[in-house]
Amino acid sequence: MSDVLIRTEGRAGRVTLTRPKALNALTPAMCRAIDAALVDWRDDPAVEILIFDAEGDRAFCAGGDIAEVYRTARAGDFAHSRDFWRDEYRMNARIDEYPKPVVSFLNGFTMGGGVGLACHASHRIVGESTKVAMPECAIGLAPDVGGSYLLGRANGLHPGFGSWIGATGLRLGPGDAILAGFADAFAPEADWPDLKARIVETGAPPAGLPPAPEAALLADRDRMSAIFAHPGPAAIVDALAADGSEPARKALEAIRYGAPLATAAHLEILRRLGTSPTLREALRREYRYIWRAVEQGDFVEGIRAMIIDKDRTPRWTHARIEDVTAGEVDAMLAPLGPDELTFNGEDAA
Repeated sequence: MSDVLIRTEGRAGRVTLTRPKALNALTPAMCRAIDAALVDWRDDPAVEILIFDAEGDRAFCAGGDIAEVYRTARAGDFAHSRDFWRDEYRMNARIDEYPKPVVSFLNGFTMGGGVGLACHASHRIVGESTKVAMPECAIGLAPDVGGSYLLGRANGLHPGFGSWIGATGLRLGPGDAILAGFADAFAPEADWPDLKARIVETGAPPAGLPPAPEAALLADRDRMSAIFAHPGPAAIVDALAADGSEPARKALEAIRYGAPLATAAHLEILRRLGTSPTLREALRREYRYIWRAVEQGDFVEGIRAMIIDKDRTPRWTHARIEDVTAGEVDAMLAPLGPDELTFNGEDAA
């Protein structure tokens, strides 16, 4: 299909996103095509390794194509987005569990759905332009596509670290992406064509890559992680306000700007997952929230404010995160019964 180039070269199966003008945003058809290729290549002895990359300099993938989600939801069709996310999440799990090496090259913006495609690969390479982020709370969603899995593991590395990244939508440069567990290695982008050519020829992941640039977040990680390790959104907000430092001020500003219900739900998802989650469990909990968010939450309003009208003045259902009750969060995260996300022929609970 025209939006993604899927082919084999040498010993490699290759997936290249080809929508650079749209920042390589994922559509439902792209996800289905990629997942079908994963299934086809899994037992193909001629394919020893996979490569994910993208055309253009600005983005590997800036997320899902949510304009269509907005249009269908406004028309009262909530099944479109739910089907999209179900298929996408199953693809995310397939990448994570893939029996062959998967090497992803994260240039430019890698956000939302791009994280789900690239950051569950077994070998994740960043370059000078890389900017990884999970900014979903700013549009009424919680970090999904397995973002809570990655952020939960970051909390395991340093309590509160992943919560800080997810609740505020921090942009991670190459060093920070490696520090937080979204990537594994750095290589100058000028070297990427040669790296890909060697992978195609040898069927082996690259080795002996240069050290990553310094992680900018290290300077504030201890201070901010301690704040975001507080139990509950209200305690976090109070601690940010009391701290008064510049990173705390920016974090509080980001939380105040994002959707209160989404941010509270995200923090609760991380709390329930703990610091050593499984990807499938993370995806199930994310799906429960996102399944409801398009109809009952703030997602449609977030798209309107940020993408459609671009007035950047969303009218959230709550004025402040402190106004969100535990009962409201529990309702958004409750099991979905027959609509529960399943994998590989599982039955819903």
